[in-house]
Amino acid sequence: MSKHLSINHQQIPVEEGATLFEMADAAGIRVPTSCQARGKCRECLMEIEEGMEHLSPPTAEEQHLQDKFRLSCRTTIASPGTITCHTLRRGEVKIVHESCGLPVTGRPVPLDPAVTRDGERILLDGVEIDRSTGPIHGIAMDLGTTTVVLRLINLEDGDIVATQAFENPQRFGGSDVMARIKFDTDQKGRLLQRVLIGYLTHAIESFPVDPHSIYELIVAGNTTMRDLFFGLDVHGIGQKPYRSVTEWEREAGERDSTTLSKTAKQLHLPIHPKARVLGLPLIGSHIGADTAACLLAVEMDKQDQLVVMMDIGTNTELVMGTKDKILAASCPAGPAFEGGELSCGMPGVDGAIERVRIHDDGSLELGVIGNTTPDGLCGSGLIDLLGELLRTDRLNRYGRYEDGEDAFFLNDEQDVYLLENDISLLAQAKGANVAGLYTVFEEYGVAFDDIDVFYFAGGFAHHINIDAAKQIGLLPNLPNDKIIQVGNASLEGATLALCSVERRESLEQLVRGIRHVELETAPGFFDHFVAGCQFVPMENSSAAVLD
Repeated sequence: MSKHLSINHQQIPVEEGATLFEMADAAGIRVPTSCQARGKCRECLMEIEEGMEHLSPPTAEEQHLQDKFRLSCRTTIASPGTITCHTLRRGEVKIVHESCGLPVTGRPVPLDPAVTRDGERILLDGVEIDRSTGPIHGIAMDLGTTTVVLRLINLEDGDIVATQAFENPQRFGGSDVMARIKFDTDQKGRLLQRVLIGYLTHAIESFPVDPHSIYELIVAGNTTMRDLFFGLDVHGIGQKPYRSVTEWEREAGERDSTTLSKTAKQLHLPIHPKARVLGLPLIGSHIGADTAACLLAVEMDKQDQLVVMMDIGTNTELVMGTKDKILAASCPAGPAFEGGELSCGMPGVDGAIERVRIHDDGSLELGVIGNTTPDGLCGSGLIDLLGELLRTDRLNRYGRYEDGEDAFFLNDEQDVYLLENDISLLAQAKGANVAGLYTVFEEYGVAFDDIDVFYFAGGFAHHINIDAAKQIGLLPNLPNDKIIQVGNASLEGATLALCSVERRESLEQLVRGIRHVELETAPGFFDHFVAGCQFVPMENSSAAVLD
């Protein structure tokens, strides 16, 4: 008998020969499945952190899986030992009482949703879709490569009812969009879409409202994530010129916009069957609906001053301009600053180190999400740690430890650490962002000092130490009062689109006037990338980095 099975940190005694699915089910842990655990839907995925040798060999139904992923209904416990695993969803619902409808600029936006009430009649764009005396809700969703965030809104008063965030379960298909495009192309059956919808269904059912009171869901995500969610063929996004099928269809006159719309019934979501699921429009190529949503949040269509919006993520987006001239670019930074591919990297969930301070005596002061035992480093913790290693001369500008070691340990057990190889991955991610910034600035014909406001967006942007980010060269060396941390601007923009038809329509016009800068063909991009891999402040002149 195995006495050391842990699923989602829950200890479960099990008999040999039982499947992981059976053990999870007996413990009340929900694992998505649409085939009643018969191995056909391939949705009941788990990630094995420890003890793979105590499990049965992969079956034919699991040949599409790599690394540590298994189908829980096909995986049995073969021998005694310690087994640690978890489902692909880690997150929680937060019940909040806040008002929405304010962009980053603070100017009010009238509450003008597409879903309204006329007595008992529930209307979508003025057409009756239901009759109810209960509340009417909508969901704004930021569909990220790494993290999915949902915000539940009462559409009659604009109040935020609850929020929820969880890891994107599609990571079994790869950590970046190109890997997922290849997976979706090679593996037929839309498995990435089905798994995501399975976990999204569980998330929606966890909200403290009747799911059938939800009548609209607004989706903001990068081009690949959005199109995968709606079940579109994403092969073309991974090939030059990297375009969504909606872009080709608009160019051919088959559609007026790249906006996507389906009913909840068509996507098999548990909200009202006639609810609309709307994917916001794309800017172009890999610059997707998430960036478009960010532009709503910073009111780019109303800006007279010169503004930069930088949304750091697995794919970093850059937008620069005024209401009269806007440039945009996409930087393939990879998931390193979101914890992906690093030895001890992890998303910003309980157990992640988010703050690091190295005292004069060498002792460490750590801030851990959930005030629990540290399990790894999230993005803000990584930036803090790199800044502290540089400040205390433990790390040089080239990302090498000065003491000759290849790792820096953050706890006494020495199971949370940062390797030199991890730093190399972070340097490359940073280099892509730096090269993108310099290239867009050169294309626009301005210097850092010309910028009036620099909006720093992204899942962890609200939490990072700006001084540390400038010290390592992740952000331009601007005065702090010019840098505004706006956190998840994509979610804010999706919320505005949900709450205001006028703002939604203005976005359609805005995205049509943005010029896409193709970084890979820009002169000097590679030189900027090489220089940007060094951990030095980013100055006005690229020559300052190359010194």
